[in-house]
Amino acid sequence: MHDFTSAPEGFRSGFVAFVGRPNTGKSTLTNALVGEKIAIMADQPETTRHPIRGIVNRDDAQVIVVDTPGIHRPRTLLGERLNDVVRDTYADVDVIGFTVPADEKLGPGDRFIYEQIREISPKAPVVGIVTKLDKTSKDAVGERLIELHEMLGPDSEVVPVSATEQVQLDVLLNVLVSQLPEGPRFYPQDHVTDEDMETRIAELIREEALKGLREELPHSVAVQVDEMVPDPDNPERTMIYAVVYLERPGQKRILEGPDGRRLSGITHRARRQIMDLTGTNVYLDLRMKVLKNWQSDPKALGRLGF
Repeated sequence: MHDFTSAPEGFRSGFVAFVGRPNTGKSTLTNALVGEKIAIMADQPETTRHPIRGIVNRDDAQVIVVDTPGIHRPRTLLGERLNDVVRDTYADVDVIGFTVPADEKLGPGDRFIYEQIREISPKAPVVGIVTKLDKTSKDAVGERLIELHEMLGPDSEVVPVSATEQVQLDVLLNVLVSQLPEGPRFYPQDHVTDEDMETRIAELIREEALKGLREELPHSVAVQVDEMVPDPDNPERTMIYAVVYLERPGQKRILEGPDGRRLSGITHRARRQIMDLTGTNVYLDLRMKVLKNWQSDPKALGRLGF
């Protein structure tokens, strides 16, 4: 039950989407603003599957951050479904944060995304964000700011930040809040995300499974939590049974690693993250299943929640 009554006079609230090319630091930025790890961080592009919302609560505002999969030219049915999600998400956001990394020049990819955004969401104000300040020189940052102003227009707000070093995040938040409409608190103040716990756990497992896997397409890994139940022998402990779905037997061998060592490492690290998230002791049972070409199979996609 949402409590829409607790917002004071002049309170601002709304939805903010960060957009930009893969690996421009959108998930890192979301996590830094929200202050809790929600969007998954892996070292491959295109890993965020769900419009995960992080919620930043202030006395004067509630900023709901929508972290979406990137806009890209689809190659599979999954790609098309992801693009539909993107369109739906951007069509109803209040502010768009356009992210470019300080250490790379703006290019055709950035312009393509900006044009798409303007087409899907012509009315929402766009705030330019130069990320990864800590990765380059002041001169390079200055160049990025000028390039962004040229693309977004002379009146646009452009803010340089470093999410990892926590630099200028408060400035960015002030700018985002100033662009939001006045409105109610959409979520209770103790909410950090509106993802349900099973989805967050599945994403954490998927993140651990993807770490260091450059040789295989990250899209062909999906995780489903089958069951979460209290341990009958120890009420303090939660039993979690999850399945990692892969497309080919070769991927299964890669994830297992020699003597199953990689899989047990994934299980161990994911279990620690889940315990941090839930605040309880966890037993994690992780199995792998090969589901042939699930990315192009509508039945499989439906089953896995796409």
